[in-house]
Amino acid sequence: MPLLLLGIFIVLAFIALIPFSLIQRFRRGTMRRRAMPWVIGLNFAGTFISVLVFLAGAAITTRWIPGTLTYTAVGLGAGCVLGIAGLALTRWESVGGRLHFTPNRWLVLGITLVVTARVFYGFYRSYQAWQASLDQMTWVAASGVATSMSAGAIVLGYYVVYWFGVRRRLRTR
Repeated sequence: MPLLLLGIFIVLAFIALIPFSLIQRFRRGTMRRRAMPWVIGLNFAGTFISVLVFLAGAAITTRWIPGTLTYTAVGLGAGCVLGIAGLALTRWESVGGRLHFTPNRWLVLGITLVVTARVFYGFYRSYQAWQASLDQMTWVAASGVATSMSAGAIVLGYYVVYWFGVRRRLRTR
């Protein structure tokens, strides 16, 4: 029994910390940064691998929840468009022969709000579906997994294009 209570406490603590992590994500996302080649390359490679794994997960999930891959592909496309816009709106500075960049504050805020809204909407839909006491798989589908994958794909699409663009700008400088 104490282990169950500890587990519930840990889950509730993570839920309570979501707003703080989103605020930190926004603060870090709008900071002026120095474009260091190894950091940019690592960010791009990590995000690219994440996109591949995410798409594979969406393809597998589509078997149980129809439309998941479609929602994910649309979200990824929208994120890529936002990434291009983010590159166009980024403030670039060359100081002492080093490239610095500051992402657009409003675009980062918008992407953070998409994630925030989707997290809270997911909690709400999960609770509503659970209260309706549907069978387990219908409960998962009704909780909005496909649209959650879409919101995640928007973020991944944005960052994979953004880091690719920063990397390219750093190389052509």
